[in-house]
Amino acid sequence: MKLKIRKNDKVVVICGREEDRGKQGEVIKVLTDSQRVVVQGINIRTKHQRQVQTQGRTISPGRVRFEAPIHISNVMLVCPKCGKPTRVELRRGEGGTSRFCKKCNGPIDE
Repeated sequence: MKLKIRKNDKVVVICGREEDRGKQGEVIKVLTDSQRVVVQGINIRTKHQRQVQTQGRTISPGRVRFEAPIHISNVMLVCPKCGKPTRVELRRGEGGTSRFCKKCNGPIDE
């Protein structure tokens, strides 16, 4: 399935946990199979890591903080031209498919 949000896009969280709602961040990873995105600084989770010893090396114990995936319907792309959250329009041209902002009608891919 073709997704309208790609890696390195700036997005804003429109729905979800109250502490993350309204925050902006950059997309680190797009998981196409589950239709989820990993956004920098959003949906922070804590995993308690046990001390593990493998092949002579020791991984230290502690709490590891990481960004968990969030569903793609809960984020909205921020237009680089007008700076507002917007829906995305796909237009086909001779050079392939390109994305455009629905609010200012400006190109997102430059």
